[in-house]
Amino acid sequence: MKKETSMEAVARKKNIFEKFTNLCVILIQKYLPDPFIFCAILTFIVFLIAIPITKQSPMAIINNWTNGFWSLLSFSMQMVLVLVTGHAMASSPFFKNTLSSMAGKLKNPSQAIIGVTVVSVLASAINWGFGLVIGAIFAKEIAKKVKGVDYRLLIASAYTGFLVWHGGLSASIPLKLASGGGLAVATGGAVTEAIPTSLTIFSSTNLIILAIIFVTMPFVNRAMHPKKEDVITIDNNLLIEIPEEELDFNSMTPAEKIENSKIVSMLLGIMGYAFIISYFMKNGFALNLNVVNFVFLFTAILLHKTPHKFLNAIKEASKGAAGIILQFPFYAGIMGIMVGQGAHGVSIAGAMSNMFVNISTETTFPFFTFLSAGIVNFFVPSGGGQWAVQAPIMMPAGAALGIPAAKTAMAIAWGDAWTNMIQPFWALPALGIAGLGAKDIMGYCLVVLLYSGVIISLVLMFL
Repeated sequence: MKKETSMEAVARKKNIFEKFTNLCVILIQKYLPDPFIFCAILTFIVFLIAIPITKQSPMAIINNWTNGFWSLLSFSMQMVLVLVTGHAMASSPFFKNTLSSMAGKLKNPSQAIIGVTVVSVLASAINWGFGLVIGAIFAKEIAKKVKGVDYRLLIASAYTGFLVWHGGLSASIPLKLASGGGLAVATGGAVTEAIPTSLTIFSSTNLIILAIIFVTMPFVNRAMHPKKEDVITIDNNLLIEIPEEELDFNSMTPAEKIENSKIVSMLLGIMGYAFIISYFMKNGFALNLNVVNFVFLFTAILLHKTPHKFLNAIKEASKGAAGIILQFPFYAGIMGIMVGQGAHGVSIAGAMSNMFVNISTETTFPFFTFLSAGIVNFFVPSGGGQWAVQAPIMMPAGAALGIPAAKTAMAIAWGDAWTNMIQPFWALPALGIAGLGAKDIMGYCLVVLLYSGVIISLVLMFL
């Protein structure tokens, strides 16, 4: 019998990986509906599950649904602003020119996939909205310049960087812990004082996860690139953007001159950055959602130079927020059903979380917290919503097992980030920029979900 050479072994493994990737792509394309329909189906599923578990009547469950419907309005506005300000900043001439120049240095599909993944991971670690948008914009610039790269995988690679956002600087759960407000109520008394980001975002466990993903995921994405005959590209004519018409300053009305004045933007920027610098001098690197939004808002104002150009960027960015505005209330309604208790004090979220707590040990608790958070994220794809659902159960349970509160919180955060890879809700802004549908990219994201799940689970359990 002929002995298999190392080259033949590599080729065989690559062929197996290609077949597995193709299977994932085909399954998603056949069975994943539009994100809003996906949300509606989840609503029906949770409604039906709630009846036997909580022993409530259908009308009582509908009341829970409607009571929760508007519960995330404040958080929704914060998320919209993160997305819109991140988009406006990423679409400024400075960033666009920088990305176009970077794209011109990539010579083949492998470099293209690796490059867009690296940029997306780094940008998402800074700010999730910024990462979503800048990754998609960079992918479009690459598609204009690199021949033979699969457009679906290019956009999927841009989205996979979003995996790291709950371990990055705009992670909502660690920032809520750092803010210190209402922690005792939110965590069932397990946390009574603010937990600094040095124990969450900048902990060794979190940094190790980020480092592994940053180093390996670009090559995982590159390995998924289809064969030449299966590559799907996009007509470059569809990617051409019409430049904004420059107006003659002398022929403008007084109102138009103010709208196009750099002085207005500069003064606003100076005022904004006066606060930003003062804040960081007083508080160090203690980030929260409002501070993140403030930084990106006033940076975008400065980078676009005039109010007119900035407002146009905001209008364009707001298009990507349509899905958030429509679907967040429905997901808040799902959250209302998830936490709605029956006569015996039982809720779906409580029953699910308690099930994982009951089978956990000190070693496996971070893993089961991560897994349960990933499941809950299908129904509540929001860091704030996730925290509201799971913190009252998982945080006290972790404390009883001797697990540091920061580690339990980060396990919840990473679980929330993990299943975003196949939860189409957060992909909407990037898909809007790219002109694709969720089913075009989610097959590739499924492979990333499986790979990253193994990495995150092992680190959470053993480090």
